[in-house]
Amino acid sequence: MKTDLRLQHPEYYNPPARPVLAAFGAIPYVSVSGRGAPGGPEHTAAMEALYPVAYAAKFAAKAAGQDFTVAKQEGLWWFDVHLPAVEVPREEWSWTLLIRLPEFVGEAELEAAKATAAAKKPNNAAIAQVHYKELDEGQCVQMMHHGPFDTEPETVRIMEQFMAEQGLEYNGLHHEIYLTDFRRVSPEKLRTVLRYPVKAKDK
Repeated sequence: MKTDLRLQHPEYYNPPARPVLAAFGAIPYVSVSGRGAPGGPEHTAAMEALYPVAYAAKFAAKAAGQDFTVAKQEGLWWFDVHLPAVEVPREEWSWTLLIRLPEFVGEAELEAAKATAAAKKPNNAAIAQVHYKELDEGQCVQMMHHGPFDTEPETVRIMEQFMAEQGLEYNGLHHEIYLTDFRRVSPEKLRTVLRYPVKAKDK
C-alpha cells in the first residue's frame, strides 16, 4: 500500500480556518535553503532541485517495496531585519523549502536519492544544496489561509490575536504548507497552511 502522508496526518495538513494549537514532534524532510524573492531565479532553482531528489527517494523506496506519495511543498521564511514582511523587499527574504518524508526514508536513503537525481540532471547545480533535515517546532499555532498570498497578513493578525489571548509569543520561523499550486489555481482558490512555533510569554 502506498503511504500518503496527507491522509495519514490530517491534523498536519488540514487545520481549520481559525487558529488552533498543535504539536507534531520531530519530522523528517528533504530541504534546500536560499535567499531571494518567491518565484525569482534562486527560489525557482531551489524548487527545481528539491523535487528531483524527492522523486528519486520515492522511486527507490517503491523499488524496495515501500512506495509513497510525494508530499506538498512547504516553506520556512525569515528576514534579517525586524520589520513586517510587507515592508521587506522580496529579494531580501530567506527561506528553507521542505517536502515531508515518510519515516522509512532516512538520511542515508536521501543521500542516495540525491546522487541519483544529480546523475540524471547534471546541469542542475542546486541539487548539491539539497539535504536531509529533521525539524521539531514544538507547540505551534496554525490556521488555514484561503486566498492569495497577499492577504496572508490578515490571517496572521487573527493568529496573533489568538496568541495574545492564550498568553503566547513567537518561538520560531513563519511556516507555510502549499496545498494548491499557485501556477495552476486562481489566487482566490489557494489554500495555504500558516504555522508559527510558540511559547508562553515571559512574565
